[in-house]
Amino acid sequence: MSEPIRVLVTGAAGQIAYSLLFSIAKGDVFGKDQPIVLLLLDITPMLPVLEGVVMELQDCALPLLRDIVPTDKEEVAFKDLDAAILVGSMPRKEGMERKDLLKANVAIFKSQGAALEKYAKKTVKVLVVGNPANTNCLIAAKSAPSIPKENFSCLTRLDHNRARSQVAMRCGVPATHVKNVIIWGNHSSTQYPDVHHCLVNMSGSELACFDAVKDDAWLKGEFIATVQQRGAAVIKARKLSSAMSAAKAICDHMRDIWTGTPEGEFISMGVYSTGNNYGVPEDLIYSFPVQIKDKTWKIVGDLSINDFSRSKMDATASELMEERDTAVSFLAV
Repeated sequence: MSEPIRVLVTGAAGQIAYSLLFSIAKGDVFGKDQPIVLLLLDITPMLPVLEGVVMELQDCALPLLRDIVPTDKEEVAFKDLDAAILVGSMPRKEGMERKDLLKANVAIFKSQGAALEKYAKKTVKVLVVGNPANTNCLIAAKSAPSIPKENFSCLTRLDHNRARSQVAMRCGVPATHVKNVIIWGNHSSTQYPDVHHCLVNMSGSELACFDAVKDDAWLKGEFIATVQQRGAAVIKARKLSSAMSAAKAICDHMRDIWTGTPEGEFISMGVYSTGNNYGVPEDLIYSFPVQIKDKTWKIVGDLSINDFSRSKMDATASELMEERDTAVSFLAV
């Protein structure tokens, strides 16, 4: 067996972490023969709850789980990390302006970025889940200047999975028969779920999504709105935000970083935009189609973009630029 890797989950007493930790500790993410030390960070008032989570993990009697370290201290949580999954963030409270939300989160992710810089391995892979995920990810990356920007990504895999599933249900096939959907831009309601390069396996042959679905109006209208608004729809129904599906998406995202994407397939991840050839502005964390090999992602660079897609990609980029500029103005404070 290999040496244990050190994996941090923040917001570890929360809902998403509760759905996530078992899968990580069981070997679904980093491999069935990869021992793990789990570092669990949360705020001080949540430590008693976190203790209960630790007890449950112990009671699972999982062979790969070598140690569990619950803490409210960044210097303990971020030490010698191989992977960091930053789930904890300040949620938007009723009546809260987006600007106030950004300000509160800049403080959190500036601090966690600085802790990554000071304590984690320089090879650490960082996934930001806490919203606004793209901008929080950018702030963390800027606050850890000696860790390569390529090591930071934010979660748009949940949106990717949602889009894939909507197409699959429409075509009456399993979700595994749908590949190469793309989420462009921000993990917000401006994101653009794009199926112009998506393929659907129907009765053994791969069809372009538009040919498989045979309903262009749905694909350009209701489908996009459904994926963009899905998080809000779940909250309305459950009175709680997506947890099970978010945890599954985190597992998918990290597993792909660790083991790579299948040949001929790409997935969606929020990554550093500098140097892309889609005309997306520099210095954003923007969701692109990526392929991963040897723990390194590269943007799939040669896809044709029509005018319909371009306008939607530009709209989500403008929102991200505005968020970035507001967030960066708080960084100096």
